[in-house]
Amino acid sequence: MTVLSAPVVFIHGLWLHSTSWRNWAELFMAAGYETFTPEWPGAAATVEATRAHPEAQAGKGLGEIINHHGEFLRTLDTKPIVIGHSFGGLIAQSLLGQDLAAAAIAIDPAQIRGVLPLPVAQLKSTFPVLRNPLNLTKSFVPNRNEFKYGFGNELSRQESNELYDMWTIPSPARPLFETAAANFAPHSPARVDVKNSARGPLLIISGRQDHTVPDAVSRAAFKRYRHSSAVTEFKQFDRGHSLTIDHGWREIAQTSLDWLRSQHAVSA
Repeated sequence: MTVLSAPVVFIHGLWLHSTSWRNWAELFMAAGYETFTPEWPGAAATVEATRAHPEAQAGKGLGEIINHHGEFLRTLDTKPIVIGHSFGGLIAQSLLGQDLAAAAIAIDPAQIRGVLPLPVAQLKSTFPVLRNPLNLTKSFVPNRNEFKYGFGNELSRQESNELYDMWTIPSPARPLFETAAANFAPHSPARVDVKNSARGPLLIISGRQDHTVPDAVSRAAFKRYRHSSAVTEFKQFDRGHSLTIDHGWREIAQTSLDWLRSQHAVSA
């Protein structure tokens, strides 16, 4: 089995619903891939239903969320390709390191354990959640201004608000606290097996203008794989954190698709 023939599983991050991958799924299906967009544990099948029950995700931790997706991958007949954005990018790396995926693409991935840079923009983006320790056991949804700073800083106010209204959902706050403390916790759920040389290929995509996961964070994650002989590549775009859902999504999706095609000879 080769990477080219594997199904594709899309994993979203905080505050976006799985249906935000709709355009990507359609593009990949047109290219011949079977696609899946599983939800996080506790989230409902639609944006509206998830918004109506924020308590359903309250307190969910990163370990539980990773295991939830790992269990889904195990139900598939073929080891899949995993494409994740933000925390979905961290999850994709974790699943690849566990040899549950044939290949992975991590787009603006949340920081894995061992990533040290803490840019000011990232601190400002996460402050609305981390400023209150009581948020640890709650779900949280940013307001329009917070979304504009964290996701839509490269967009017009109109487009940012449209994306906010279309895709934002409440998400558990615990994963943000866990990644913030990851470098002080040896068994953190944000720990990824970066030395695994038997894993499939990995592409990390960075948005140079990203406030939520700044370019320095993505570059530091890429450098963590320097002791692995497995294929690990890095691409940058002058984009913000909304790069998977905004008007320029197709460029990122097509780049991802082309990269996967370039890996067709790599056995999973």
